Amino acid sequence: MSAKLLRVGTTYIPVTNVKLSSEWYVHHLEAELNYMDEDKAILNLANQSIFLVQAAENQSANFTDRYGVERFSLTFEVNGIEALETLHSNFIAKGMQVGEIENRGHAGKNFVFFDIDGNSFDVWSELSPIFKEKF
Repeated sequence: MSAKLLRVGTTYIPVTNVKLSSEWYVHHLEAELNYMDEDKAILNLANQSIFLVQAAENQSANFTDRYGVERFSLTFEVNGIEALETLHSNFIAKGMQVGEIENRGHAGKNFVFFDIDGNSFDVWSELSPIFKEKF
């Protein structure tokens, strides 16, 4: 057995209201709610455990790069351009804050979306080869 990191198991996302945010993730992203109390909600989303954690005011998972641009810290993958375009349209139809589909100069295309707390997330049209192979 090798002693190495195998996968990301859990992502923690700061939110201002655990109940409202968990409802948003379930409704808009089709996450599965596993547990909720006043401090956190545990969701299954995109083959990962997502913890929505009650945070102090003005907290987000975003960060500012050295050029002053606010960035996301998490990219979701879909299987191809058609899936990306369909998801993009579905998110717009749900009234979500969604950026334009972009060509960033690498394989596939991307777009950014935001949750109700302003946390930004990226979506990429390319599934990782290992995920494709296993699933």
